[in-house]
Amino acid sequence: MALQDHLCGETLTMSTEPDFTTKTPRGFRMRGRKTLLVSALALGVAGALGGQALTTAVAPAFAQSTEINPAPAPALPSFSGIIERVKPAVVSVRVKGVDPTKVAGGDDSGPQSGPGSIPGLDQLPDDHPLKRFFKQFGQQGEGQGGPKRSPRKFGMSQGSGFFISADGYVVTNNHVVQGGQDVEVLTDGGDTLKAKVVGTDSRTDLALLKIDGAKKDFPFVKFDSAKDTKVGDWVLAVGNPFGLGGTVTAGIVSARGRDIGAGPYDDFLQIDAAVNHGNSGGPTFNLKGEVVGVNTAIYSPSGGNVGIAFSIPSEVASDIVQKLKSEGKVARGYIGVQIQPVTEDIADSLGLKKAEGALVAEAQKGTPGEQAGLKSGDTILKVNGETVEAARDLSRKIGGMAPGTKVQLTYWRDGREQTTELTLGKLPETQEASLKTQDDEDSGEPSANVKLGIQVTPASKVAGSGDKGLVVTGVDDDGSAAGKLESGDLILQVGDREVSSARDVTASLDAAQKGGKKSVLLRVKRGDATRFVAIEIGRG
Repeated sequence: MALQDHLCGETLTMSTEPDFTTKTPRGFRMRGRKTLLVSALALGVAGALGGQALTTAVAPAFAQSTEINPAPAPALPSFSGIIERVKPAVVSVRVKGVDPTKVAGGDDSGPQSGPGSIPGLDQLPDDHPLKRFFKQFGQQGEGQGGPKRSPRKFGMSQGSGFFISADGYVVTNNHVVQGGQDVEVLTDGGDTLKAKVVGTDSRTDLALLKIDGAKKDFPFVKFDSAKDTKVGDWVLAVGNPFGLGGTVTAGIVSARGRDIGAGPYDDFLQIDAAVNHGNSGGPTFNLKGEVVGVNTAIYSPSGGNVGIAFSIPSEVASDIVQKLKSEGKVARGYIGVQIQPVTEDIADSLGLKKAEGALVAEAQKGTPGEQAGLKSGDTILKVNGETVEAARDLSRKIGGMAPGTKVQLTYWRDGREQTTELTLGKLPETQEASLKTQDDEDSGEPSANVKLGIQVTPASKVAGSGDKGLVVTGVDDDGSAAGKLESGDLILQVGDREVSSARDVTASLDAAQKGGKKSVLLRVKRGDATRFVAIEIGRG
């Protein structure tokens, strides 16, 4: 391009179009042209003033680009320091002479929600490395398409555990040692030691062992003293999966207070660290190296790890272990009432503002609960002033107290709170809960149907039904009782009225409707269990 410098009468020849690469943005190229035009004119003026003509090509000046370095990615945590401290305290537990008929579960890993076999393993060739691996460690199969086998059939089980003291006390799961005769502990250093069972607690699935004739100091770990483990915290599981020995996996706390239906004291930590067969009884650590849980169960549709494992929290385990150490067993408080959850419908029927507490379905004769005046239909709201959030919460509170403890109960009856005091009895050995609870499925889930729709006949007219109440002889599929009542159920009470005729039922329903209630409680006996069922009546 040529620019005419009229001021000096000479031609100023200048290259003003630099060789931009294709990477240069178009907008930038246009701005560069304008800048060069102005610069060339300025140079022309300067040349005129200096009496000389500039004929030199001028290369454009570009702004220096600033290189922006990305921020370094946060480093992943390393757990090596923690593991070096705690791993020596973790052991493998081997039990011989197991009687399969006395053992709950059915594999060496304890309770789980799936079969113990590996799907498709029996379809692999006999020389396949995976098949040889699992066959070696007793997981499955004899090869040649032979039958699957379980180690328990050969009188052997295995699990994990950990030292809690220098003198050789070891914590593990009850189901690991249950039914066994000889117990061995294999330390992280490779020593095999004989151990005896000090005590077990089947209700929390904990057991305490003691090394025979311990003459040396064992490395040990402690339970979390702060007991403040939160959802999202890092955790480390150390154990003996498939008999391989000390194995470490990492994850986080996925949830707290999990109820998996194992018993009335369920209060598990849910973790996503890999837990497999043989990890039962092993510890779960926090990043301070403290035990926050004892691994006891996995959810496994396939038999392997799917990232859902359950650990007994340290606040439960430490208390139970201390009792086993001092007494060899756990004695629990006992009220003697059968309870069930309070649903929204039940709360509405009783006039409660919130669906919380534990509804008394039946007070057993001669128990502390009956002697204190509790009766069917009461809803226990507080224990010693502490709120009872759910039925299982009551079980845990009472079960955590010693027999002979005096407690104050706050309960709901006749539309108001009342209190009573009682002295806890001792939970009978045959009982499975300090307070026998109904399954959630028996608690009366609401139905979309609105008609009552039942046919009844006096119990006195049905052989074997006694002389009180009404026997259900038919349930309308479109009625609100559908799915809640069934033929053969014995209705003992509707609302606050004991019933002996269909007329009594009608009168109770009318009274409930006049009182503005949307549903009414029926006390129903099915088999040997008595429970309450809430049935909608608002549009009946």
